[in-house]
Amino acid sequence: MRWLFAHGILRGARLAAAMLGIFLVSAGPWAVSNTADASEAVSVPHASVQDTLNKRCVVCHGCYDAPCQLKLSSPEGWQRGATKARVYDSKRLEDAPTTRLGIDATTVPEWRQKGFFPVTADQGGASVLEQLLKAGRRQTFELGKALPDELNISPLRRNSCPAPGEIEDYLSDHRYGGMPFATAPLPEADFQTLLAWAADGSPAVGDTAEVPGHVADSVNKVETFFNTDTLRSKLVARYLYEHLFLAHLHIEGDDPRRFFRLIRSRTPPGEPHEEIPSRRPFDDPGGSFFYRLIPIDGTILHKEHIVYEIGTDRLARYQDLFFAPDWDLENLPPYSKEAGGNPLSTFRAIPARSRYQFLLDDALFFVRTFIRGPVCYGQVAVNVIQDRFWVSFLDPDADLSVTDPSFLADAIPVLELPVALSDDKMSERLKSFLLVGPLKYQTFRQERYARKAAKDGGLTYSDIWDGDGTNTNARLTIYRNFSSASVVTGFEGAIPKTAWVIDFPLFERIYYDLVAGFDVFGNVEHQLTTRMYMDNLRREGERMFLYFLPANRRDALHDSWYKGPLASLLDLWKESPIDDTTPTGIRFLTDRPKTEFLTRLLTIAPRLWPQSDPINRCAGDACADTASAAGQLRGLSQQPAPWAKFMPDVSVLVVEDGGKRQAFTIAHDMAHSNVAFIFNEDLRREPEQDELTIVKGQFSSYPNFIFRMKAEEVPDFVTNVRAIRSQRDYLNVIAAYGIRRTDPRFWESIDLIQSELNDQDAVQAGLLDINRYNDPKPLDPIERLFEFTFSFD
Repeated sequence: MRWLFAHGILRGARLAAAMLGIFLVSAGPWAVSNTADASEAVSVPHASVQDTLNKRCVVCHGCYDAPCQLKLSSPEGWQRGATKARVYDSKRLEDAPTTRLGIDATTVPEWRQKGFFPVTADQGGASVLEQLLKAGRRQTFELGKALPDELNISPLRRNSCPAPGEIEDYLSDHRYGGMPFATAPLPEADFQTLLAWAADGSPAVGDTAEVPGHVADSVNKVETFFNTDTLRSKLVARYLYEHLFLAHLHIEGDDPRRFFRLIRSRTPPGEPHEEIPSRRPFDDPGGSFFYRLIPIDGTILHKEHIVYEIGTDRLARYQDLFFAPDWDLENLPPYSKEAGGNPLSTFRAIPARSRYQFLLDDALFFVRTFIRGPVCYGQVAVNVIQDRFWVSFLDPDADLSVTDPSFLADAIPVLELPVALSDDKMSERLKSFLLVGPLKYQTFRQERYARKAAKDGGLTYSDIWDGDGTNTNARLTIYRNFSSASVVTGFEGAIPKTAWVIDFPLFERIYYDLVAGFDVFGNVEHQLTTRMYMDNLRREGERMFLYFLPANRRDALHDSWYKGPLASLLDLWKESPIDDTTPTGIRFLTDRPKTEFLTRLLTIAPRLWPQSDPINRCAGDACADTASAAGQLRGLSQQPAPWAKFMPDVSVLVVEDGGKRQAFTIAHDMAHSNVAFIFNEDLRREPEQDELTIVKGQFSSYPNFIFRMKAEEVPDFVTNVRAIRSQRDYLNVIAAYGIRRTDPRFWESIDLIQSELNDQDAVQAGLLDINRYNDPKPLDPIERLFEFTFSFD
C-alpha cells in the first residue's frame, strides 16, 4: 500500500508537471558556456569552419528534430534558417506542409514564403547566430554539476525559436538561452572560428567536390538501367525506387565518404535535376519523369545514414533476380495511395521469389530503414517492440507466398495497410486494418501452414534462411532503447525474451507501414494508425517464431510476453487463438526449446556468426579473457541486474590504456509486462527484471551518456555499478566515471567517441546526435519518498 501510495503521488506530480509544461515556453534551442565575456571575433580561414560546425553545431542541428528546424549540416540549411513550425506534433489534426531540405523548396525566397526566417547576417546588424553565440559565452553554470533545474533539455520541449527582431526579449526571458544548448563551454578556438564565421555573414564553406570519371560512369550505368523504356523495366525500376528512396547509395569501390540519392526528376540525365517533391514514393509523379542519382551534399548524420551498395555487381544481381525469370506484364499499375497500401498487389506481376530475395539480400539495410530516416524522435513509434530481440527469416523455399501462387492471390484482399484506406471514415479504417484484416489473415495463414505441416511434418531448422552460406544478414539483433532503436548483424546479448521469424508478406508490409507509407508530417491519426498496425505485424513475427517450437509450449510462452488483464482482453478482441495443435518438425533435446532453437540457428552456418557472445552469453573458453576490459565487463551482464534500471538507455564506455582506446556500448534492456499499448508505458515496466547488454564498439545514433576510465579502473567501475541500489548510488558512479554535459571534458569526449565510430567503419559511420544526452539529477522529494518506500517494502 505504501508503494502504491508513493507511486500514485509520483505519477500525479509528473502528470501535473507535464500539463504545466504544455503552457510554458522552454529554454529554447541553444545553450550557454560558462566563461567570461569573450572578445569580438577574430579572422579565421573559412576552410576550417565546416569541421567545427559539424562537431559543435550539427550534433544537435542535423535531423528533423533539430530545434526550430534549423539544420546546420549544409549551406542550404543555414541559409534557409529556422521556423516556429514543428515537425513532430502529436496533436495536429491536419497534415503539415512538408519542409524537407533540398526537396520542398530550393531557394531562400521560397523558404521565406513557407515561414522560415533568417539566422545568418541580415541588414539589421548582428545575425541570430552571432547573438546567440555571444549570449552563450556570457552565461555561467557550474562545471561538472547538474544543469540548473530551469533548463529543459527534453527532445520534446517546446522551443521558442526567436526571429531576428525577437532575440533581445528571448534572451531576457531565457537566461540560459545562448548557443550551444546546455553544454560545457566550447573550446576557445572553436568559439572564435564560429563567431568569426557568423560575423562574416555565415558564408558557404568549401566547394562541392567533382565526381571522378569512373564514378560518373557507374552513375550513368545505374541511371540507364533505371530508365530503360520497357514495361517490365519500368515496373522493376518503380519497385526498386520505392525501396531505395531513403538510401545513401555508395558506388561500389568508391571513396567511403561519397554517397548519392535516387530521385524522380522532371529532367533527364545530363541536365540539372528537378526533383519531384511527392509526399510518399508511390505518389503519382504527375507526368513523365526520369530516375536520377544525385550527390548527397552536407554532413552525413548517423541517424539518417542507411547505406546501400550499387554499381556493376548490383545491376548484374538485379538482372538475375528480376529479368532472368519468365514473367509477363500487360499494363503498368497506377500510382495511388491504394497502390502504396497494398504493394503485394501493386507488384504482383514481379515473381514473389524475386521480390523476397531482393529484401533478403540486404535485410540489414531494410530493417535499418524501419529505424533510421525521418523518425528522429519516436518513443511512441518504437515502444511497439521489445527492448532487444532476435530476428531470422523464413527460407524462400519454405514460404508459401513464394512457392504457392494461390497463397498471395487469396491473401492480398485482406493485407491492406492503413494508408490505403486514408479517405474512408476512421471507424471503417480501424475495423478494416486493425480487426477484420489481421484476424482473417491470421486464420488464413495458420490454416495454410497447418496443411503444409500435415504433408511435410512441420517447420524445421532448414526452413530458416541460412544466408545462402555467405550472407550475415540472415541473423539480426534489434535494440529498442526508449526513444530510438538500432539493428546489427548476428545474435547479440543473452537469450532474449522474444524473437521474430519474418516471411515475405510480413517483411514487405513492415516496410510500407514504417517507411514508404509513413509521413513524418502526417496528422495524429496517421501516426496513431501506423503504430497500431505495427502492433499487429509484431505479433505476426512472434507467432511465426512460435510455430517452430513445441505446440504444447506456445500458449505459455506467448502469455509470458503479454502479461496483464488488459493485454489478455486485447488478445481476445483482436487476435486469433495460438495454434497449439500443429506440430513442429523439430525434435527438441532439452526442456528449454526457445533457447535451444535460437542457439541452434547460430550453428547452421557457423562461419557467418559467432556462436556465443563473449561478454553476455558464453561459457568456458568462449568467454572474454578475465584480464581484459571485455572480460571484466561481463560482471554487468547478470540476469536480472538490479542495478540496470538506474543506467542510461544507451551509454558509451571508453577504456583508455596508455595510447590505446577501446569503446563499448552499454545498452539498457528494459523489461515490460507487455508492449501491447501505446501509452502509459511506465505502468507496464518491470524494472527489477532489467538487464544490461555490453557490446564492443558502437551502434546507436544517440549516445545518452559517456563513461571514461583507465583500464585499471574497470574492475572498480564494475563493482560500483553492481552496487547501485538508489539514485544516490548512481550519482556517485557518475561523479567518479561519468562525463556530464557540463564536464570540461565534454566536447573532447564527444570527439573521442565520434573518432572511434569513424574508425569502426568508414562507410557506415555518420555524425552522432547529442540531443538526448542525459543530465542525471538527484531525486526530488516525492521521488525520494517513492524510492524509500519501494526499498523498504
